[in-house]
Amino acid sequence: MAHVEVTDLTYRLDDSRLLFEDVSFRVGEGVTAGLVGPNGAGKTTLLRLVAGELRPSGGRIAVTGGTGVMRQFTGLGRVRDLLLGVAPDRIRASVAELAAAEAALTGDEATQLRYANALAEHVDAGGYDIEVVWDTCTTAALGLSFAAAADRPLDTLSGGEQKRLVLEALLRGPDSLLLLDEPDNFLDVPGKQWLEEQLLASTKTILLVSHDRQLLANATDRILSVENRDVWVHGGSFATFSSARLRRIAELDEKRRRWEEERRRLRGMTHALRQAAAKNDAVSSAYKSARGRLARFEESGGPKRPPREQNIRMRLSGGRTGKRALTCERVALTGLTAPFDLEVWFGERVAVLGGNGSGKSRFLHLLAGHAVDHGGTVTLGARVVPGHFAQTHVRPDLAGRRVADIVMAAAALPRNDAMAALARYEIAPAGQQTFDTLSGGQQARLQILLLELAGATLLLLDEPTDNLDLASAEALQVGLREFTGTVLAITHDRWFAAEFDRYVYFGRDGRVRELDSPLWD
Repeated sequence: MAHVEVTDLTYRLDDSRLLFEDVSFRVGEGVTAGLVGPNGAGKTTLLRLVAGELRPSGGRIAVTGGTGVMRQFTGLGRVRDLLLGVAPDRIRASVAELAAAEAALTGDEATQLRYANALAEHVDAGGYDIEVVWDTCTTAALGLSFAAAADRPLDTLSGGEQKRLVLEALLRGPDSLLLLDEPDNFLDVPGKQWLEEQLLASTKTILLVSHDRQLLANATDRILSVENRDVWVHGGSFATFSSARLRRIAELDEKRRRWEEERRRLRGMTHALRQAAAKNDAVSSAYKSARGRLARFEESGGPKRPPREQNIRMRLSGGRTGKRALTCERVALTGLTAPFDLEVWFGERVAVLGGNGSGKSRFLHLLAGHAVDHGGTVTLGARVVPGHFAQTHVRPDLAGRRVADIVMAAAALPRNDAMAALARYEIAPAGQQTFDTLSGGQQARLQILLLELAGATLLLLDEPTDNLDLASAEALQVGLREFTGTVLAITHDRWFAAEFDRYVYFGRDGRVRELDSPLWD
């Protein structure tokens, strides 16, 4: 069993900016804790500090048990390299030494002795035993034995297959502390449900970063909120996190208010005594005492300031359209779907569901007016203006252009108005960056802002919450509730999908049909 204890942690980035200051928390044995917080708050950095990959500027991090790490991006090479990369340190070292000893092997006694010692250490380290575990992992994740899969290049595996393989290895491996950075990325919903089951069944101590609200609600029993240079531990599930966080912010506000009031009182008293001491020497000792008390009070720094709330305001106004917003008659996406009919009425929220490669994204491209091979007819209603959000964020029309210039051109806005719009989406500081240098979350927010400025009345959203942090995803949901218009959205986000009225499912058999509730299979 393993635990993590962080005491008075301080960490500065390479450019000397303070990321963490006097952070203390503990994650006990067998706990699954979810790390949440705004993009850039330091979640990945915190995992690297706990893993020992980074050295803190101050404070102490105590970890018991072996540590297994899953990074956000799995890397290059072969299946063997991927599995070895998440093996215990001793096994990795024994594999490297065994390979070096074997390469240097000649007929002389010294090289033979080195090889024998390396082989013995590899056996003692569990190097052969772990290959039995890896065989189970490759069979479960890829349907292949380890012998068949070991030399397969990673670029022949999907992102979901790579993630599943690493998760199988870590969950079945000997390490008792797991640090998982966005383990659900690239997993489809059945894969996420499998991960939830594994997390619930595991006796390991697990810290994971995720933006999937349903996974956090289903599989974690602690939430670590990383924000404002601090880490706050919510002792309950994600379902109660938001309300508990608001209560904490209110308590911090109240403590800070009382501290400021006491400081004003002490300053006023010190000022009055200083003026009296200037006229009467008998008051000098009282003035010195008051001045010392004020100095000690201010040196304490007072209670922690409450975290600044992300204030993302999406004003997706839309507008009235004809009652029948969209009509599809005998539409068939070439090579993907059988012919289907679909009517969507003004104001409806339609979730488009189905497996990868079933034609969902191609369908939205068709509705957006892009060239897509198809049969049948698509008719948009009166005053329907489609606005398309692309899943991949590949926008050749935006690449290389500065963010502020993009917004100014989109709606013929003066620079000040463009910066004000960017500020509502909390991307104003990136106004002089080019689109391709933005983070995935920033690119997603900018695309939503462009839909807002375009006055779209039919929103075609392809996985809009994929790269959004929790606050941004909540802001999008609020914006869609207030949107006057019609929404079709592809999503694998179960939390997001729960707010939709209708569910259209693209099946692997080519059939497109409407369902009463979401189907994730």
